[in-house]
Amino acid sequence: MKIVRIIGRLNVGGPARHVVWLTQGLRDTCESLLVAGTVPDGEDDMSYFARENNVKPIYIPEMSREISWRDVIAVWKLYRLLLRERPDIIHTHTAKAGTIGRIAALWYRWLTLPLFVGRPRRCRVVHTYHGHIFHSYYGPTKTKLFLFIERTLARLGTDRIVVVSKQQRKEINETFGVGEKKQFAVIPLGIELKQFANWTNRRRRFRETLGANDDQIIIGIVGRLTGVKNHSMFLEAIKVFRETQTAGKDVRFVIIGDGNLRQALERRATELGLQTQVTFAGNRNDPENFYPALDIVALTSLNEGTPLTLIEAMANARPIIATAVGGVVDLLGEPRQRERASQYTVCERGISVPASDAASFAAGLDHLISNVELQRDMGQRAVKFVTENHSKERLVTDVKNLYRELMQLESANVPVHSAENRMESRI
Repeated sequence: MKIVRIIGRLNVGGPARHVVWLTQGLRDTCESLLVAGTVPDGEDDMSYFARENNVKPIYIPEMSREISWRDVIAVWKLYRLLLRERPDIIHTHTAKAGTIGRIAALWYRWLTLPLFVGRPRRCRVVHTYHGHIFHSYYGPTKTKLFLFIERTLARLGTDRIVVVSKQQRKEINETFGVGEKKQFAVIPLGIELKQFANWTNRRRRFRETLGANDDQIIIGIVGRLTGVKNHSMFLEAIKVFRETQTAGKDVRFVIIGDGNLRQALERRATELGLQTQVTFAGNRNDPENFYPALDIVALTSLNEGTPLTLIEAMANARPIIATAVGGVVDLLGEPRQRERASQYTVCERGISVPASDAASFAAGLDHLISNVELQRDMGQRAVKFVTENHSKERLVTDVKNLYRELMQLESANVPVHSAENRMESRI
């Protein structure tokens, strides 16, 4: 089985790790080739992660984040690559690669001499939504255009649509009308759990870097400093928390990550009088060290698929407080108690807060800080949940089984959309 896997760019984030882990993990059964675009200025490159895992991507410089005339060149180069490699499965990841890759796949399938008798090249096309761009990224005109493209490609150029959570499948398919339900397979993200073993032994390392003592409580948020992550709301929530907290604890905050909004966020922190309470730590490549140092992990995003940062936090038994967007809902688990006055909800593995609600976020944070036993219980449930549902080995096995299913249908010459989806039980 030969796989060509395509991603828009190997920038800092979960998708880059995901495609590298799959390319590496499927080597025993697949000949797998990773193709990536370029990381633009202002974003940090994770190509080093591919090298560390002995994965050598093929780069197409014309495939970049923004729409431009260079996209036509990228499609042409991908088409030529597909002609050379002759893959059994083309698997695209992220929005830009999903568009360019699936257009190239359509060319590869149909631009062939047997076209006139309706016999395309034999190849299956899979697309994974790690998140989506149907709200909170662009204005209404661009969003409508992208939604039209996604609906068209789902109908004409995709055999399987992979999503990373049940909530995401519901949102993409039912709310935004992309694809048919029978096209979808829910395959949750997986991570390398071994690196987080014995996390308690590493708790002091990052805390010493911050100059934090054992009595201080550190709240951390991890992610790119970009608009959709809504770090400005995190700062607003800190301001409200400082003015209203009842816990009476010595609390510090750290922002881990970098991006184009860093200077603006640093200025905003100063405007709010938070310069001594908030540390901007920049990008770090040692999650095995900084997660154990945090007492609570926060997320304030406007839109998410399933954030890898929360899965990694849970693997380190960290309780979380997060906005209820996308696959975050599935990570937090079932609601247990709702505080109606403040609109936050205590769930199995964390506290859920409505998006863009700084006051409720501050109230939920105060509640979590004040309840040490709740923090401990959430952390224990989180470790168990991640171990059972989000290992890298499980991810690789699920994708391998999906590929085998598609190849069996190909051998039997059965249209994918008319076949029973064996992943249906996950939806």
